[in-house]
Amino acid sequence: MFNVGDKIVYPMHGAGTIDAIEEKNILGENQSYYIIKMPGEVKVMVPTNKAEQVGVRNIINKDEAVKVISILGEDETEMSQNWNKRYRDNMDKMKSGDIYEVADVVRNLSFKQKEKGLSTGEKKMLSNAKQILVSELVLAEHASQSEVEEQIENKINLSFDEYRGNSQPAEEDISKKIINRFIPFNEDSLPEDNNNTEA
Repeated sequence: MFNVGDKIVYPMHGAGTIDAIEEKNILGENQSYYIIKMPGEVKVMVPTNKAEQVGVRNIINKDEAVKVISILGEDETEMSQNWNKRYRDNMDKMKSGDIYEVADVVRNLSFKQKEKGLSTGEKKMLSNAKQILVSELVLAEHASQSEVEEQIENKINLSFDEYRGNSQPAEEDISKKIINRFIPFNEDSLPEDNNNTEA
């Protein structure tokens, strides 16, 4: 059982706070519901007796939040080249309610968006995954939404530059180094070197 005030995660919806536990009569049946206040003043009702079954869980702590951010700093994991398979795999990760899996989806699709762009369906999926990720990190880190969004973007940009963005510049740097080996920067240094050798 969860209590009023508990910060919880509802898979595919994100993190929120239990505002109340109310008895409601729906379709002629009395049932107890968690009333969960989600970001954007949205309220979601979840039957208390089905909460665990649908994957409702407590939010992560600060230490776990650090691990989630570190996942965004890693290289992307392999995804299927088949659009339908990739979409299904990523949807399964999001439905799991596991924030590490959601972070994996956010990073992978962000990388793909930077490299090749995304289809409309995957753009929407990335947006939803980010909202779910942000909602839990806001509560776990006691931070504002804008702070968490900026933190996520910065981490992904850094990891993309590290794993993808440096391939071209690295080749250019190598060619520059080769040229520099054969073109002396300081012409005056050559005679001085010769003098030193003779001495």
